[in-house]
Amino acid sequence: MQKKHSNLARATDPLDKYNVVWHTPSKDHNGSMPIGNGEMGLNLWVEENGDLVFLVSRTDSWDEHERLCKIGRVRIQFAPSLTGGSFKQTLRLRQGEIEIIGGSGDSAIHVHVWVDANHQVAHVEADSQKDFWMQVMLEVWRDRERPFEKDEASGEGEDWGSHGFKEPKPIYPDTVMSGEKDCIVWYHRNRISPWKSTLELQHLQPAIEIGEDPLLHRTFGGIIKGDGLTTVDDRTLKAATPGKSFRVSIFTHTSVPATEAQWHNQIRQHIVEAEAVEINQARKAHRDWWADFWNRSWIRASGSETAEIITRGYILQRFISACAGSGRFPIKFNGSIFTVNTRYDPDYRRWGGCYWFQNTRLPYWPMLASGDHEMMRPLFRMFEKAIPLAKIRSKIYFNHGGSYFPETMSFWGTYDNGGFGWGWDEGKPGRIGNSFIRYHYNGTLELLAMMIDYYRYTEDVEFLKKELLPVADEFLSWWEEHWERDSAGKLKMYPSQALETYWDVTNPAQDIAGLRWNLDNLLALTDEEIGAERRQRWSEFHKAVPELPMTIKDGKPALAPAEGKLGERHNSENPELYAIFPFRIYGVGKSDLELARHTFNVRAQTGNEGWRQDDTQAAFLGLAEIARDYVVDRAQKKHKDSRFPAFWGPNFDWIPDQSHGGNLMMALQTMLLQADDGKIRLLPAWPKDWNVEFKLHAPKNTIVEGTVHRGKLVELRITPEARKKDVVVMEGA
Repeated sequence: MQKKHSNLARATDPLDKYNVVWHTPSKDHNGSMPIGNGEMGLNLWVEENGDLVFLVSRTDSWDEHERLCKIGRVRIQFAPSLTGGSFKQTLRLRQGEIEIIGGSGDSAIHVHVWVDANHQVAHVEADSQKDFWMQVMLEVWRDRERPFEKDEASGEGEDWGSHGFKEPKPIYPDTVMSGEKDCIVWYHRNRISPWKSTLELQHLQPAIEIGEDPLLHRTFGGIIKGDGLTTVDDRTLKAATPGKSFRVSIFTHTSVPATEAQWHNQIRQHIVEAEAVEINQARKAHRDWWADFWNRSWIRASGSETAEIITRGYILQRFISACAGSGRFPIKFNGSIFTVNTRYDPDYRRWGGCYWFQNTRLPYWPMLASGDHEMMRPLFRMFEKAIPLAKIRSKIYFNHGGSYFPETMSFWGTYDNGGFGWGWDEGKPGRIGNSFIRYHYNGTLELLAMMIDYYRYTEDVEFLKKELLPVADEFLSWWEEHWERDSAGKLKMYPSQALETYWDVTNPAQDIAGLRWNLDNLLALTDEEIGAERRQRWSEFHKAVPELPMTIKDGKPALAPAEGKLGERHNSENPELYAIFPFRIYGVGKSDLELARHTFNVRAQTGNEGWRQDDTQAAFLGLAEIARDYVVDRAQKKHKDSRFPAFWGPNFDWIPDQSHGGNLMMALQTMLLQADDGKIRLLPAWPKDWNVEFKLHAPKNTIVEGTVHRGKLVELRITPEARKKDVVVMEGA
């Protein structure tokens, strides 16, 4: 291997190659292009008549039915039209903006759209060499009170109660304010909320006393304004006179609880703060944010058409995650903030407003190696904030301590009501109604594993003390206290289930793997980090964790989904493979690799769409050809009706499917780099015919940057250099 550094920086920007460029307008919302700043987003398209249209969204715009809704739709008309001649629309990744050039000759209009990385405002800047007209219109579809359709909550045959009320409640209209001078003001304010009735149904009345309703009177909306634009009516602004340059700004804000007046005053104050920054300075700060983001990490594979396909998918998925990853709530697996009018209206998403952990986790795992660590914090915060409720639930349901969370969870920590069940009598709680999630508790173990990795990567001592260790105490206490012990003092986890697939089993593989992985990693920390008392407690608990269940498949030992009899399959997960990922007990450079490979090869269910993680597991096992074939195929499984090449799905969920894209990123990273046991293993599952330039992050605040050509690592830079001794290059593995 030849190590050199001179060519790591390139004179031209290699990211420009992956800009999305369209030379024709779009027919409708299916031709939308995403853009955002982590909290606020747009689905933007230009229609064939020349109208510039975009849906406006936020990560915190939850309505009275616990749906993550759009803010509204904006339509901008130009005269002359954007489609009156040549046309070009470009997503400029490095700048975090969309550029549109449309029209003929000197009359062509040049439009830049960007969602300010530092303020909750989207800017539409239009310029031309000749004067032009512009008109801006707000469009709302929540314009009247209407019934909430039975299938609208989830779309999978579940009724209104799946995520809120037992009986149908209406969808309430938005308010468009009257008499506002030279601006459009609108908002949605929740008049009702299922929060209290949900806690009552789920026998969690004590949580009412310590919590605040997060939905009632939540108010979200926006203000549209622009220099030179005057009021036509409450929903329309128009240029007072034609001009060569216009800028329209769309400000958004969410507040809870709020009166209309409070919300209005707050968003006005935000406008004052944003406009205090001169626009050129704001644009520069915005572009600097995106430049820092793209310089933080990259993977650019080349050498074949398939390598280019996977690179484009990786880059665009990372962009989509960044557009929604810095808000007050985690990324919604089922569409993020980029749903469109695919069914009912733009507010619809299959599976509704709850967070399914098996799906929610997948955009977050690749943030470790990409260095996007701060984007993981909204996920952690949602669960940490809900721990007081979870402790109450453990005491009421099971009469013991600790905290757990359901697999399908509202953002404040309860079961979704449909999954919980409506049939409990007054008094002691009974069994969870939905058999798919009745004993599904693994999310706490995987979240803990992710938080441990976050600490391994960042070495953030404050995070360790204030977040990781308290969360570990809560979660592990629940697992230790919940189960009976057998005659040997080992946990007997029954009744339980192996994910959603096998019900009513004993000692499911994913839970044993999670306990072993987390306890091993916590106990690997120093006494200074965890303290002697925790070490003693966790060491004793570790002794009580059973061995992973085993079976015989095709005449050889293999990992089993659970101990003993399994029964029929109800879903399509492979629980035994959780010991490969997310709980990395088995893998390249670790013991019993052939056992794990055999288990993978004889798995009951195969697939590489949505939340299926076969490609990532193949990469951890060093199966380069399988990982390559799966991940290339995954990168081509976009939604057939969507124009944007990284709008995946719907698969098991919705469009764009964030589980699908998260798996794509995780698999590609894992093919390049695996970092456990203090080692940095490079190229453990990398195809020999793919070239690649990469910059990824590893534990201990380490950055790994290099170039691979024809299967050989020809350039390598490790920061800090002291970690070079930990690098293991596995060319041709």
